[in-house]
Amino acid sequence: MIGCKCAVCTSPLPKNKRFRPSGWIQIGGLSFLIDVGPDFHSQAIKFGVDHLDGLLLTHTHYDHIAGIDELRIFNIRQKKPFPCLLSQESFEEIQKRYYYFFRKDDPVLSAKLEFSLLEREMGQTEFLGIPISYCSFSQGPMKVTGFRVGDFAYISDIREYDASIFTMLKGVRKLVLSALRPETSHFHLSFDEAVHFARRVEAEETWLTHVGHFLDHDAANALLPPEVRMGYDGLKVEFTCTN
Repeated sequence: MIGCKCAVCTSPLPKNKRFRPSGWIQIGGLSFLIDVGPDFHSQAIKFGVDHLDGLLLTHTHYDHIAGIDELRIFNIRQKKPFPCLLSQESFEEIQKRYYYFFRKDDPVLSAKLEFSLLEREMGQTEFLGIPISYCSFSQGPMKVTGFRVGDFAYISDIREYDASIFTMLKGVRKLVLSALRPETSHFHLSFDEAVHFARRVEAEETWLTHVGHFLDHDAANALLPPEVRMGYDGLKVEFTCTN
């Protein structure tokens, strides 16, 4: 956090150095990004992201979308618009905030995206030939989309949800789930709520993301059961691509 001198923000430990949450999926020769936050430029350089085929966008809060202009480099290299899968609500927000994406007289200076809209609150679609399942939930007034590929699911910024979400998550073995802190929050699950959610999914491994800057990695892990762990930048999770 900018200007913070807490023990975690000043910690030399690598796992206490956390960028804004994002995911990079490599599957079937394709490479997808889940969200593109304000740290994307640094993340891409640090972790060697030199090719991307598409973007799965969960929602349009700043910390999940502010790096979207950085996708322009893939337009230049691949000489085509960049595919993006998102909800109708997220698309409408992008039309307002990134209106210049839709200008016909600007072929070079801004990112060019090709949008595919999700038609329902929950279901399955194909994105660049890959089966993608999805569900919807809320973080305050913001609608958020969760994604599933095979037995892996990415559920971020979740606060309010319908129990039907567990239908889409049935059979998930590897789960990324947001949880801000041990205590209750207005906009995120607490650690206890996240553990309850993960156990209802029956995930074998759950990794917590979107964790507050004030939480030490090792100290937070000590509060969690063995099957639920703190995520960290550069974490690699292997999964099976069959829904």
